[in-house]
Amino acid sequence: MHRQRGTLNTPQSIIDEIVTKHRNGTTLKSLSAEYGKPFKTIKNMCTRENNKLRRQKEGLEPKKFRGRKPTVSLAEYKYENKRLKMENELLRDFLHAAGRK
Repeated sequence: MHRQRGTLNTPQSIIDEIVTKHRNGTTLKSLSAEYGKPFKTIKNMCTRENNKLRRQKEGLEPKKFRGRKPTVSLAEYKYENKRLKMENELLRDFLHAAGRK
């Protein structure tokens, strides 16, 4: 998993602790000073966790992050090519039967 330069992975237990303190009324600035992390990092942690909780309450799936598309095999390409050729032929025959060229 890629992360920006200069940032360290924060364990989920600490993130939960930060979010709980913030929900109980501790300011983001005091949390950033207490944990030695930038204000923006603490704010992003709280926002991300709140969004997860909101999606959970609404019954939605957790947000999936984009990644690389799975590789497509040569057989799948050949199958798709054959299917498209058949579709093309059917459409050509239909247009010919309908009197269009």
